[in-house]
Amino acid sequence: MENSGGIKASLQGRYASALFDLASENGTVSAVETDLDKIGEAIKESADFGALIRNPQISRDAAGKAMEAVADVLGLSPLTKNFLGVLAGNRRLSALPEIIRAFTAIAAAQRGEATAEVTSAHALSDEQVEQLRQKLEVREGRNVKMKTSVDPDLLGGLVVTIGSKRIDSSIRTRLNSLAQAMKG
Repeated sequence: MENSGGIKASLQGRYASALFDLASENGTVSAVETDLDKIGEAIKESADFGALIRNPQISRDAAGKAMEAVADVLGLSPLTKNFLGVLAGNRRLSALPEIIRAFTAIAAAQRGEATAEVTSAHALSDEQVEQLRQKLEVREGRNVKMKTSVDPDLLGGLVVTIGSKRIDSSIRTRLNSLAQAMKG
């Protein structure tokens, strides 16, 4: 089964797809999705955790033990905990952010919705998020779930990612484009 945007073709997509299939069989898709959201937040919030999953020097055994501890701290379901152990054993922890993104996209596609990752220079108000969601739903022709984040380096504007599509209207990108054009 080919998922939205050719997700399944990548290694991360195959891992995400396998996890989704197991979660579907067990009726735990929403629990696993919640677990993966927690892991994604932990990667963003903890520099140590982010460094741990990207460190090729850590042995499979040590990585497995670390993932077990993280799973216990975050209160993850058995399936997600086992999945992290498999990733550690296969030295694929560095792919975790992409696997989380792919799983979320697969789950959303199954529900007939899309997830829009919106990054802005300043926090958007609830009203702005809702207006953007409505415009994206018209454009996509399906329900859109919003995930927002703030990156002051954008200076202004937005970067919206839905699946493999990216809309970049940030001032940083415009300035970089202008600088490239001026170089000739």
